[in-house]
Amino acid sequence: MVNVVVVGSQWGDEGKGKLVDWLSDQADIIVRFQGGHNAGHTLVIDDITYKLSLLPSGIVRSDKLCIIGNGVVLDPWKLIEEINSLKSRGISITPENLKISDNAILILPFHKELDAIREDSNSKNNLGTTRRGIGPAYEDKVGRRSIRLGDLKDLEIVKNRINLMALHHDPLRSYFGKPPIDKESIYRELINVSSKIKDYISPVWQELHNSIKQRKKILFEGAQGALLDLDHGTYPYVTSSNTLAGYASIGSGIGPHNLNYVLGITKAYTTRVGSGPFPSELFDKNFDYLAKKGNEIGTVTGRPRRCGWFDAVLVRQVTQLSGIQGLALTKLDVLDDFDEIKVCVKYKIGSKFLDYMPNSISEQSKLEPIYTSVKGWRESVRGIKKWDHLPKAAKEYVQLLEEEVGTSIDIITTSPERDDTILKKNPFD
Repeated sequence: MVNVVVVGSQWGDEGKGKLVDWLSDQADIIVRFQGGHNAGHTLVIDDITYKLSLLPSGIVRSDKLCIIGNGVVLDPWKLIEEINSLKSRGISITPENLKISDNAILILPFHKELDAIREDSNSKNNLGTTRRGIGPAYEDKVGRRSIRLGDLKDLEIVKNRINLMALHHDPLRSYFGKPPIDKESIYRELINVSSKIKDYISPVWQELHNSIKQRKKILFEGAQGALLDLDHGTYPYVTSSNTLAGYASIGSGIGPHNLNYVLGITKAYTTRVGSGPFPSELFDKNFDYLAKKGNEIGTVTGRPRRCGWFDAVLVRQVTQLSGIQGLALTKLDVLDDFDEIKVCVKYKIGSKFLDYMPNSISEQSKLEPIYTSVKGWRESVRGIKKWDHLPKAAKEYVQLLEEEVGTSIDIITTSPERDDTILKKNPFD
């Protein structure tokens, strides 16, 4: 038995959805363990595109059990919207193939309002959040005033928790010139939505424990990317949860010894949505090309992604922080037409060289990328499924990344299609 954790090794948007969907064919259970509907996963199956933001990517496979763990913050209205959207396209979703942790925290309408209010009030230095209430919901979780999914079984508790949250939120809203929370409206909305999701509520930690005893294969699906980790990312331009592989244990309710293999997903170049440091960012024609050919538009936000050359310093750092044992390299085909491809191998601040991203905001702003260059392959790799069929220069590029990052690249994708994948090592073996 091997349980696999899939995490992003950059700032998100690395192509985790496709890889999780591809790997889920071998898994029995697929688990989301952190984040919320700020995650965006795009799957292309038989020329049909599915865009998911909350449900595990394995949900499109009818014979898999999908689990949303306690580490996720859950917008129940968006959950119903996503379920109904998939059902309208012929995907079966029932309490038998979708279970949601009873101690997952709920995102409520005033969380989203506060998120937007803060971003709008600080337009020059905003964090670039998705405005979906993720951060404020996690704040209430830490403040021990949240409503958890299982609380919907006792509506008197729900009413008490709304009152408790109002004590915190109403002064904030007043400061920004907003009216108090409409507690009665929130209560009525929760009564209505609870009837639609109550059958999915489950003590999922127990489900996972029993599945491990039965030697079932579990795939843990991370959201966002490791560089957005609340502790180890480019703070404060990070998400509100821990995105490293270790959180798969906490966010689902299983012991860390049950996590057997960590697969890091990394794009063949680097992208980022929103604000924050980006040492290898491009502003020339190479950016235009990467953005256009890579279709670099955020799945959730619709915002254009910033683009740059592959940053081996950051991926190496993430590999060590997250315990990544192998990488999956995505979007190799986007680099087909370059005469020269650069890789950032170290940083420079003044006369000092660094082989890591410092945590100091001041130092981050001064980082100068130091590149090594390789020749491009100038031919299409799109659709290639075997390592031996790649052009020599493409192989050399992959091998350079392995050397600089210090980890093997076990999987390579050569198009958005599920089956256009080169498998050098199977994570489940």
